[in-house]
Amino acid sequence: VVGDVVQVFIGLIVHREMHLVVGIKFNGRVFNVLAHEEEVKGDTRIVMRFHPRMAPIKAAILPLVKRDGMPEIARTITEDLRKHFRIEYDEGGAVGRRYRRMDEVGTPFCITVDSETLENDTVTVRDRDSMEQHRVPIAELRTHLDKSIDAWEAV
Repeated sequence: VVGDVVQVFIGLIVHREMHLVVGIKFNGRVFNVLAHEEEVKGDTRIVMRFHPRMAPIKAAILPLVKRDGMPEIARTITEDLRKHFRIEYDEGGAVGRRYRRMDEVGTPFCITVDSETLENDTVTVRDRDSMEQHRVPIAELRTHLDKSIDAWEAV
């Protein structure tokens, strides 16, 4: 885009933990990104904490299993949301490992299609930073993501 200025800087903060700091300055506004490791239930989790507006991938769509029509529903959701956001579709491996892959690249939201989706057309939306999960009707996903991006605050 002509007239826009983007500057990237990288630093390292060492204080009990190592944190990689990536800063992005866009049109005079600075966005800081922290990538760090944290312990969660005995496992190490690496998280790139992009502000959702700056995250290269806004959400990942994850069918819980590769049967029972879940992949088809997940692909439909993917195609619908791709009109508005950069979306990743992933059906490979255990859902926990898929969450971790998305955490590492800074994807703020994971949307899981599961057996409850088949019953009531809702999905589980997982927040990268808090790891909280909420049921959201499929028809309200775009609005939910827009509101979540606008309301985001660093943890």
